[in-house]
Amino acid sequence: MQGMRDMKVQPGERPDEVDLLPARELADVLPDPVVLIDAHGATRYANPAAIASFGALRTGTLLQHRFRSPEVQKLLMRALSDGSEGQIEYAERVPVERAFLISIKPLGTAAGLFLVHFKDQSETRRIDRMRADFIANASHELRTPLASIAGFIETLRGPAREDARARENFLQIMQAQTSRMARLIDDLLSLSRIEMKPHMRPQQKVELGPLISGVLETMSHLMRDYDVEVSFTPPAEPLSVPGDRDELIQVFSNLLENACKYGQEGKRVEISISEGYGSGPEAIVCFRDYGPGIAEEHIPRLTERFYRVDVEKSRVRNGTGLGLAIVKHILTRHEGRLTIHSTVGEGSTFCVHLPRG
Repeated sequence: MQGMRDMKVQPGERPDEVDLLPARELADVLPDPVVLIDAHGATRYANPAAIASFGALRTGTLLQHRFRSPEVQKLLMRALSDGSEGQIEYAERVPVERAFLISIKPLGTAAGLFLVHFKDQSETRRIDRMRADFIANASHELRTPLASIAGFIETLRGPAREDARARENFLQIMQAQTSRMARLIDDLLSLSRIEMKPHMRPQQKVELGPLISGVLETMSHLMRDYDVEVSFTPPAEPLSVPGDRDELIQVFSNLLENACKYGQEGKRVEISISEGYGSGPEAIVCFRDYGPGIAEEHIPRLTERFYRVDVEKSRVRNGTGLGLAIVKHILTRHEGRLTIHSTVGEGSTFCVHLPRG
């Protein structure tokens, strides 16, 4: 692959340094895969990004043999036969699912070479799919209580118009459904606010012991409602982390609420604070319950939006399916992480790891 050898330079002019750069050097620094083929479709050059994405593409290898989908074959054949430009969308499912926008253009006027450019659209596709799933899930979660309320209103205006006992019962259910919708909307707004914030790590110093004691005091009514005893011993020495106080309160409140709701059968929850070392010094806050535990196959998906181990039980306990997703996003902003350990029949432990500095 040659540089601009035939470049015309007027007398008295100095060629621009950019004009003298070899095309190979330019292609080598491109983040997208680029392959140069001749008029027969044989590979003449593949940049490092192409080799990393598709494996070794040796000189002389026909590109048609590497990409056998009918769409790619048609694109290459048309370009090689009449020298035309073109582009298509192409997807691979093995070894991993990937999507590309493939473009082919003739290089120069009489070089007989073609540049094939691969624009990786996998992340864009993944985000679009996540957005569509999120909207569908949110719509479903709101539609269910709305349909229930609409049905009760219709009944109250009709058959149960004069039935005081039924009216009181229906009004209580409608109140519970509107409360559930309000919680869902609050969680959606909270998640949206967290995602809109810049990825700058908060620098305010937050002491964890008093913060968790405050969370326990605020949520004491929840412990009484679920008849769960919560034990917590603050650390002997102050333990601080850089963080946003309100966001960390939200993290610990969500984890405490989950531990009380889903570990209710065990009647107790233990909260501990310790120091550890991950990629650096860190503070570790763990919430241990003695409930039914979580099967191993569910654990990797617990922080997904709207994912529930048991949908019906979660709704009965007024869960929105967004609590752990909010926890994950807040911890990401704090450069922290959440680890989950659980054994069916023995309970679960959710640990927050926050860097010390």
